[in-house]
Amino acid sequence: MTFPNWMKPGIYGVLIGAFSVSILGFNWGGWTTGGNAQKMAENFAADEVTLAMVPVCLNRSEADTERSAKLAVLKDSAGYTRRKAMMDTGWATLPGTDAPNRDLADACLAGLELDGS
Repeated sequence: MTFPNWMKPGIYGVLIGAFSVSILGFNWGGWTTGGNAQKMAENFAADEVTLAMVPVCLNRSEADTERSAKLAVLKDSAGYTRRKAMMDTGWATLPGTDAPNRDLADACLAGLELDGS
C-alpha cells in the first residue's frame, strides 16, 4: 500500500509527537509504570508501619528494667554503632518477629532524643 506524499508529514508528526509526549510524560510529567508504582506503594507502607511502631519501641524502652544502662551505651555510641546498639537493646524488634528492624531503630533513636534535640 502506498501513501500519498501529502500524508507523510502528518504521519511523521504523529510519530514524533507520540515519542516526545511519552518522553516528557515519564521524565517530567509524573507518569510511572505499574512496577514502579508497586515499589513506591510498598516503600510508603513500610514507612508508615515504622512510624506507627515508634510508640511501641518507646514504651518498651520505658518498661525495660535495664533502661539506664542501655541508654548509657546508646549515648556513648555514635553513627552506625548507635543504630547497632539500639538494635541490640531489643526495643526495635517488631512484635511477632525475631530480628530487629533497622528503620525502626533509627526512628526510635530519634524519638528518644538522646542528643537533647
